[in-house]
Parts: sequence; structure tokens; C-alpha cells
Amino acid sequence: MIIPNLLLIAGTGTNSGKTSLACRIIESFPEIRITAIKITPHFHETTPGLVLKSLEAGFAVYEEKNRDSSKDTSRMIRAGAARAYLAKVQDNKLYEAFKKIMNEVPEGTPVICESPALRNFVEPGVFIIISSNITTKQKSIKHLQDLPHLMIKLEELEKQENIPVRFEQGKWICLI
Repeated sequence: MIIPNLLLIAGTGTNSGKTSLACRIIESFPEIRITAIKITPHFHETTPGLVLKSLEAGFAVYEEKNRDSSKDTSRMIRAGAARAYLAKVQDNKLYEAFKKIMNEVPEGTPVICESPALRNFVEPGVFIIISSNITTKQKSIKHLQDLPHLMIKLEELEKQENIPVRFEQGKWICLI
């Protein structure tokens, strides 16, 4: 399934810069009211401010309402996201959880999503893989390394003044 209004971010591991990149893009385009999504296979304890939107076998979807926590979805709200969602999913329910969220998002809305595994199900307008010198808990994403529109290191991104993407006529576009 091709989703041109989706910018998908994958990382090479924990602390690779996925949320930092998402927040930087959100901050760069305050006028387009981006919806942010974080999909995780980790069923952590739910923090205050997460409002349950859907609970089904294999996944739970929440909307973030707390802009003051250290959670990634709160960071996205502080960066200027119009809405932010968290999906805790088992791998076999990932696409189903993503569809639940997208049913809440008005058609054509710019969406940024952190989820390497989602790339197995959809083709986004732009797909970015980010890595960092401080990455921990390396993830095996070799099967995705031929697919990105852009591969970037967090340390390089921090030196760049402009983000190499834009949202135009209902779709994300990679400028490189």
C-alpha cells in the first residue's frame, strides 16, 4: 500500500535519533499540523496522559495528551505535532494497529511515524533510516537498507540547518 502523506523513520537501534529527527521535522513545518505516531513492540506501563483509543488482542493504541513527560510522544507534541499516537503492538498486529490510527487521521494529513517494521507493509512518501555513534541495542534492519529514500547519521543531521524533506500537494518529498 502506497501512503504518500506518510514519512516513515527507522533507526539502527536505541538512541539512533528517530525521535530527534521526527521532532526536528515537526518543528520545521509548524504550519502543516503533522500527526506523529510511535509504534513499539514493547508493552511498557502506560504513563499519565496517554488516552486509550483502542484495545484489541495484540495491540493497544493511545493518544498522547501530556506534553510534559519525557516520553517520545510528549516530545513530539512539544515540537508542535497536532496529535501524537502511541501503539504498543505484537508484530503480527502492527499493520492493524496502524490502520486504526490512520482511521482517526483526516485524509491527506501529513503523518510522521517511527516504526522500521511498518515498512514491511507500506510504501511511504519518504522513508528515512537514521543511525548514530551512540546507538545502543542494535537492531537488524539489513532487509530495509535498500529501501530508504535517505540514510543519515544523527551527528550529520545536527550540523545541517535545513531538513532534506518537504510536504507538498499531499505528499512527502525527499530533497536529496
